[in-house]
Amino acid sequence: MHPTVKQLKYFIALDECHHFGKAAAACFISQSAFSVAIKELENTLNVQLVDRSNQCVAITAEGQAVARQARLCISDLDALMEMATQHTEPLSGKLTLGVIPTIAPYVLPAFVAEVQSRYPKLRLYLIEGKTEDIHAQLQDGKLDLILVALPYQLRNVSMMTLFKDPFLLASAKKSQWLQKGKVELENLPKESVLLLEDGHCLREHALSACNIRESEQVSRFAATSLHTMLQMVAADIGITFVPEMAKASLAATSPLALHPMPTQSYREIGLGWRTGSNRSEEFTLLGKLLQALHPASKT
Repeated sequence: MHPTVKQLKYFIALDECHHFGKAAAACFISQSAFSVAIKELENTLNVQLVDRSNQCVAITAEGQAVARQARLCISDLDALMEMATQHTEPLSGKLTLGVIPTIAPYVLPAFVAEVQSRYPKLRLYLIEGKTEDIHAQLQDGKLDLILVALPYQLRNVSMMTLFKDPFLLASAKKSQWLQKGKVELENLPKESVLLLEDGHCLREHALSACNIRESEQVSRFAATSLHTMLQMVAADIGITFVPEMAKASLAATSPLALHPMPTQSYREIGLGWRTGSNRSEEFTLLGKLLQALHPASKT
């Protein structure tokens, strides 16, 4: 005997709400019927999913594993239901895309507009988050795709590399940190390099790609967002490295000066999905669309 789809959906709701009443309301059924369904699921799987000994709902370790697998099952069922329409029209139905913050504002506006024009029956949902977080959501079945910067170790992900995104050095227009306005990385002063805090892949990519080997060059200040960091640079607190895809939006309104790097320094942009997904052909279409929209792919 297998769990029903409703039971799996109910348990996913409970895992998200951690409250029987709220989860039942989200599923539009009574709390008593909801509780019965969760108990039946436990009996079917012969495992305790919920610890009912506390006032708060606590999902057991086994329950957390079941919730992750349940999301994958529901995701596969959704894909199965949409296959009929996909035979005649690709990229229709629901699709969830996770994007990191140092890509989202520079790529998504043009991409979403083009998707809506080409694939009007596609319902695209966007989630912004750090690479680690959206990778976890992809593995849990909460996301179908992730748009990230590489290199990054991503378990159980099929990755389509889209294009290179070179780094530029950003400084105040008359910066104290650059000698005669020249970019000489080896001569950057102590604590002159501002970076994002740990957990942002842009930090590691900049350190690696731009060959910042001297730890004393990196400031003890670490920004929580690219916007905050650029405000610090504009005040000439230091210099930083920004992806070239941000150049157009910064050039129009920013008091910053953007300098080309003396050596080739870049990150790569990639589109990833769960390995073995039966929608890989569709996802490749979106990858090619992203490539076509970005000038770097044509150089």
